[in-house]
Amino acid sequence: MQTGDRHLQPNTSLSQNIWRDWKGVIVFIFVMVMFRSAVADWNQVPSGSMLPSILIGDRVIVDKLAYDLRVPLTLTRIAHWENPQRSDIVTFESPKDGLLLIKRVIGIPGDIVGLEDNRLSINGVAGEYKKLPSQSMHTDLQMPFSHTDIFLEKILGQERRIMLFRKPAKSTKSSFQPITVPQGHYLMLGDNRDNSGDYRAIGLVPRSAIIGRAETVAFSLNYEDYYLPRGDRFLADIM
Repeated sequence: MQTGDRHLQPNTSLSQNIWRDWKGVIVFIFVMVMFRSAVADWNQVPSGSMLPSILIGDRVIVDKLAYDLRVPLTLTRIAHWENPQRSDIVTFESPKDGLLLIKRVIGIPGDIVGLEDNRLSINGVAGEYKKLPSQSMHTDLQMPFSHTDIFLEKILGQERRIMLFRKPAKSTKSSFQPITVPQGHYLMLGDNRDNSGDYRAIGLVPRSAIIGRAETVAFSLNYEDYYLPRGDRFLADIM
């Protein structure tokens, strides 16, 4: 018994020493994990599905308290105060494969949403489209995306910029029949309408899968230029 106590003593002291030396780091990591899980997080955007609003390489700040409060590290809501609105940019878990996605809310419960040749209609109201000059595109997009055009889309009192290919691939789904968005679900589209895995690929998104609202770009790196930071994207608002 005494031998067992002698073997236990060093292990106990070692644990105490580790806690004493590293408790600040351990507590910091724990608090950061809880904070990023339940309050706010920053997500890297590796694809161009939200061009021209969000650039490839943007680190986007997501407000996870925008709509509700969740148990950290889960999708379980413990308090609710608001629902996503049309034109909000939100992060959510894809109903198809569980991947984290970021898209724009186009249809809310009860809306009738249709798309014909990349022209949107909501509740019988057709969108208005105005082609914008190429200079309206971020300078990092003007050369790589010279085969695209930027349009200002106006509908139901809201407006946003969208990107369209001049010659979209034959596989691109530029149209879908009007659908009534059921209760508890949302219809998402990417602003890069010809290159986005959105409603047309994953279907409707349940309310329970929506994590938070994208508010601001924390910072941005240009992957095509040696990962140099984009100074004009620092704390830029997302429109």
